[in-house]
Amino acid sequence: MDFDLPMIWLLVILFAIAMYVIMDGFDLGIGILFPFVKDKHDRDVMMNTVAPVWDGNETWLVLGGAGLMAAFPLAYAVVLSALYQPIILMLLGLIFRGVAFEFRFKAPAHEQSLWDKAFIGGSITAAFFQGVTLGAYINGIALNDNAFSGGTFDWISPFSLFTGLGVMVAYALLGSTWLIMKTEDKLQQRMLELTRPLVGLVVIALAGVSIWTPLAHPAIAERWFSLPNFYFLSLVPILVAISLYSLMHELRSGYDCQPFISALIIVLLGLLGLAISIWPQIIPPHVTIWDAAAPPASLKFALVGTLAIIPVILGYTIWSYRVFKGKVRHGDGYH
Repeated sequence: MDFDLPMIWLLVILFAIAMYVIMDGFDLGIGILFPFVKDKHDRDVMMNTVAPVWDGNETWLVLGGAGLMAAFPLAYAVVLSALYQPIILMLLGLIFRGVAFEFRFKAPAHEQSLWDKAFIGGSITAAFFQGVTLGAYINGIALNDNAFSGGTFDWISPFSLFTGLGVMVAYALLGSTWLIMKTEDKLQQRMLELTRPLVGLVVIALAGVSIWTPLAHPAIAERWFSLPNFYFLSLVPILVAISLYSLMHELRSGYDCQPFISALIIVLLGLLGLAISIWPQIIPPHVTIWDAAAPPASLKFALVGTLAIIPVILGYTIWSYRVFKGKVRHGDGYH
């Protein structure tokens, strides 16, 4: 039986990206929300909700990047050449934030505010440049003879800056709903107050990207609005609208866990919409996954190891979240 190996690899990479976004998204969102909570003990609780799992969340980013290099070496070379600046800034943000995460709990009391600022700066930098990278990728990459032929700062555009802000508010929404689920009393109430305006900002971000991309890219407009595609693809915005309504209802009803699940669904539907827009290109707007794929023997060899390691990653991820489930309270800690 013949398998479409490039398609299988694309699904593996999309799965890794989706897992990273939903798991590190709320993690980064906590850092983005830090300036809105002034009490030191509440900030301790916020960090302790993710302290046992935050570094494991980034495993999925490594898997996605390694998968892209193994399965689509042309895309890996071209995309990194075009977007190395925002990617490096994103990685520096993650490193800076990780150092702040570890040092804050061990620093003397008078130095903790410094590490709070480092945590905030690293989280905002990482989230913003993830969004900028995504926006620049959707905008398309100049290519000549299978090599990047654009300019050094082609990644800077109004659209990529807008998507940078959009990813920040989406992660902040994930972070606030995560904290509604994991905290109680005054801190939980503060997160409820922050989540309502965040929903409005996410609606603006989703509407902006949904209008901007088809106007700027006729091929994307053709994908979404031609018949019969329109009948099937309109399910995505309808499900987003239903999830947004459910999220607001759950916030009013005082549920703990459901708002986080609704926020995850909204973010995943947003990712699905972007994937539909650029399909089947892996270097937009011209190179498809089949054009950029490695030789079949290489795809098979790497796929065996990848499919063996994914259950291991899923296993320890589920186990760690299960061990540390439940509310986090003042005085709880893992450092």
